[in-house]
Amino acid sequence: MSSTQKRNLPLTVLYETKLAINQAVLWLWIKLGWVKSILIMPYEGFGNEKEILLVGRVIRDNRVGSSTPEDSLWQNIGKMRRRFMTVVIPGVEVRADFDGEEYFAITDEEGYFEFRIYPKKQIPFLSRWQQIKLTLADQVIRNQGEVTAFADVFLPKGNIDYGIISDIDDTIIPTGAMRLTEMLKTTFAKNAHTRTPFPGVSAFYKALQKGTDGVESNPFFYVSSSPWNLFDFLQELLQIHHIPKGPLMLRDIGLSRTQLIAGSHSEHKLEQIRHILSTYSQLPFMLIGDSGQEDPTIYLQIVREFPGRILMIFIRDVHSSRHDFVQEIREELQSLGVEMLLVKDTLQASGYALSKGWVLEEDMVGIAQEKIKNEAENEEI
Repeated sequence: MSSTQKRNLPLTVLYETKLAINQAVLWLWIKLGWVKSILIMPYEGFGNEKEILLVGRVIRDNRVGSSTPEDSLWQNIGKMRRRFMTVVIPGVEVRADFDGEEYFAITDEEGYFEFRIYPKKQIPFLSRWQQIKLTLADQVIRNQGEVTAFADVFLPKGNIDYGIISDIDDTIIPTGAMRLTEMLKTTFAKNAHTRTPFPGVSAFYKALQKGTDGVESNPFFYVSSSPWNLFDFLQELLQIHHIPKGPLMLRDIGLSRTQLIAGSHSEHKLEQIRHILSTYSQLPFMLIGDSGQEDPTIYLQIVREFPGRILMIFIRDVHSSRHDFVQEIREELQSLGVEMLLVKDTLQASGYALSKGWVLEEDMVGIAQEKIKNEAENEEI
């Protein structure tokens, strides 16, 4: 036995024990009738004319529901607790119906399923977002009825100037990811209405989505280290605050056979960004992140691996102690022909984008007005 296998043996045993407990709990809950309904939770997919990737999860319906601005602290905590108290449904078959064809996948031991669809005929690109119908093929509980869901899938359409890959935590919304206590308080105490983005983000992202032709065709992709448990929350947050719709790529942070917390922050982001750039191989991209964690280092690695593909890197300045580190990365990026701008606010980033001809001058007024409006609202809160 290798040293790696020996080192991972305790985690493997712990993980297998966790799975056995989960299966026993699921069996007991079904027998007692505590699993009232099953939910297919599809995550937004994306692809091109050759391949479409769609992932999701089958779970007990926790009935989280939508949030409201009036929700109390305890209501927010209760909903967030239900998101993390997930009862997963492993080993069941999910059917996908798309463009007249059927595809099948089996959920893994954590309840996740993945479809890699290779269309057998040319896809009619009628809109940027198309739907795939998902149906649970197996019966899990009595009186289950038909369990279905519709997954949104992004497919490129129209004249696209560039794509945008953005982080979320401390890039779109203040999270305090560098301070665990603050991050937990923010995550559990507030909801999609009361967690407000950085001032001007919505208008800036809409301007990037429009580019210079005024058509909202430039695609957004959101790559975050947040857990999949927060998918519906983040999806709701983007919608409520009018931030452009785009596939959310989160990660599973539970115990695995080899890691106490499955999937490292940097490897997860690198893998997802690589997949996006490979899927849209003819498209240049902008990368947007923050200075709080590893975004500058991750983006530098991407520039090395994909020369000539990155137009610009915007890094939100959220931690002054990391200025020297970010400056070192910036200088290395410059030697590779890519500019990285450390920005204090959205207006600075949008001004630079305007100087490069990536956004329209008329949109700058809207960005400035929204920034002022958001700052006033934040002061009231």
